[in-house]
Amino acid sequence: MFQGSLVALVTPMREGGDIDEDSLQGLIDFHVENHSDALVSVGTTGESATLNEDEHCHVLRRTVEMAAGRIPIIAGTGANSTREAIDLTRCAHEAGADACLLVTPYYNKPTQEGLYQHHKAVAEAVPIPQILYNVPGRTAVDMLPETVQRLAGIDNIIGIKEATGDMQRAREILERCGERLELYSGDDATAMELMLLGGQGNISVTANVAPADMHAMCAAALAGDRDTASVLNARMDVLHNSLFVESNPIPVKWALYEMGLIPAGIRLPLTPLASEHHETIRQALRQAGVINQ
Repeated sequence: MFQGSLVALVTPMREGGDIDEDSLQGLIDFHVENHSDALVSVGTTGESATLNEDEHCHVLRRTVEMAAGRIPIIAGTGANSTREAIDLTRCAHEAGADACLLVTPYYNKPTQEGLYQHHKAVAEAVPIPQILYNVPGRTAVDMLPETVQRLAGIDNIIGIKEATGDMQRAREILERCGERLELYSGDDATAMELMLLGGQGNISVTANVAPADMHAMCAAALAGDRDTASVLNARMDVLHNSLFVESNPIPVKWALYEMGLIPAGIRLPLTPLASEHHETIRQALRQAGVINQ
């Protein structure tokens, strides 16, 4: 259903933490102009954890409205409460999103059966295409391939964002789920390899600042052109690393601020990028050809 560079979009904020809709419109236009293949709104990179439910739904609605059909919108609607995840997913469906991305329930550490029942309940409650999201480094729970295989049997569960960066895990999901489930990388550093294995795309932090190169790299990898993909990926490699010198989305929001695309706002408990990392990010942006100065 989706292929290529799927941008894990930041939520622009002013210095006091208010959402900046003008900058949001600018970011959407920027990604349309640079051929990003889809936008993921209010996921981890979009600071979903610090937006209340009304704000979350408002940003989803405005993103769909601002995109105006020019680019697919995947709504981040995961929560550690199944009822809240259903409410957010219903909101995204009513707003006109093309699909939803649902992170595994964090903090409460459900069993594999709990993960299955959670995602099954959301899928049955809201008839919108849904993408699973496994990121154990943040959630403290790992959705195993056998659970993914069970969920692949539900019609509107169409894919999984696998953010472990583990290529053996990716191979096992592909072997178990075959044509039934689209596999997306959630780890920029290993995304090229996952696509060359047979994955469909990359839900990317790096694409926020280097959308054209990420789109081109994904297209090459999906076409099986390792040589071209490797050249493009090597140019972005410094970004894949430097954009995680502090917790995401701290570095990428500072990078976009440095590029003049958004204000400097970020919400507590996240804090602005430490000054000791500023030159690291600037140098990475220069090396990747994103800025010249």
